[in-house]
Order: sequence, then structure tokens, then C-alpha cells
Amino acid sequence: MALNARLDHRNPLVFDTHELGRRPGALQRLSREIEAPADFGIQGVIGVPEGAPVKLELRLESVMDGVLVTGTARAQAEGECVRCLEPVELELEADFQEMFSYPDADDRGRVKAEPADDAEEDEDRLFLEDGLFDLEPVLRDAVVLALPMQPVCQDDCPGLCSECGVRLADDPEHHHDAVDIRWAALQGLAGSPEDGEKDEMSGDAPRSARAAEKQEK
Repeated sequence: MALNARLDHRNPLVFDTHELGRRPGALQRLSREIEAPADFGIQGVIGVPEGAPVKLELRLESVMDGVLVTGTARAQAEGECVRCLEPVELELEADFQEMFSYPDADDRGRVKAEPADDAEEDEDRLFLEDGLFDLEPVLRDAVVLALPMQPVCQDDCPGLCSECGVRLADDPEHHHDAVDIRWAALQGLAGSPEDGEKDEMSGDAPRSARAAEKQEK
């Protein structure tokens, strides 16, 4: 990954490592509560609402190549049950760990290899900028991994009726009478016997009249 764009220390997700210096083994613990940024989760499925509180517990450790950041984020996520479409709320706890590398030298001041010498490796690396690092991309990845891809309101949610859309958890006895499609075409005939009888009676009248005429002849 290329060097970060100019970081703003006023951003609540930007952290300062100057207190650590470049002394391997130096340790700093931080607690911070921030407001969740937009689209913080799995878009259209579940996530932390924009502006909701997110509590961060961080451990910053100076190592030879940079600063190792280990932490936990806690927040409340909201979404929709994929089976019955009811609202879902859950307590989110996302753990993460990431190395933020010194951009040009290790703790002993030795110049590191130019990015062009190992371009593929640098694409996956995050760097410190003037002793600052931006936690947002790391935090976003951690939150997505911690959230369920298919949230449900309860593990045994029966979902919705496929015929009328009724929420089955609200009406456990809900059902529709099944009709064998092989007999569906005969339902109309079976339901109107009177019409059949009328047809039969109307058909007999002409035959009776013709029989009477033959007897007279």
C-alpha cells in the first residue's frame, strides 16, 4: 500500500505514536470512544449506524520495523433478519492486529529498501506518516469479519410463509390446504353438481318427446 495521504491528527481514528519513540518494546495503552463512520459494516445487510458510539481498546507496541497495534472494538450493530425481515440488534466485538511500518528506516536509522524493490509486498503494508497512523481501514475490515453475513432474529426463525408472507413465528399454526394439481382442473366440476343435473334434464326432454311421437304414428 502506498504511503498514507496527509493525515489529520484531529480525526478520532488517527493516532499519534510519538510517545513511543522508536524504542523496541515500548508500550502504550489507549482507550477511546468514537462515532461510527458511514457504511460501517456489510452494506444492505447489517452494520453499526453512522454516528453510533464505538469503544476502542488499543495496545501500541514499538517493534523493530514499526508499531504493532492490537485492539478491540465494541459497538451495537443493527440489521434485518434474512428470514423474516424483522429488525436485528446485536452486540459487536471485533478484534484486530496490524503492523504500521516506518516509511524509510528501522529503529537504528538504517535506510530500508526502496518500495520499488518489493512492490507487491508494499501494496499490502500500512505505513506511519510523521508518527501518525489511520486506524479506519483496519477497523472496517475487522468489523466486517466480525458481523454475520446472514443475520437472523433467532437461530430457529421459521421465516415467512411462501404463499402469503405471514411471519410464521407469530402464527405457529399457520398453514394452507394443499391441493393436488392433478385434481385442480376437476374442482370446478365437482363443486357444481346442480348444473350437471340441469344439463341432464334438459337433454332428456327432446328424447321423451320424440318417443311419444313414434308411438302415435
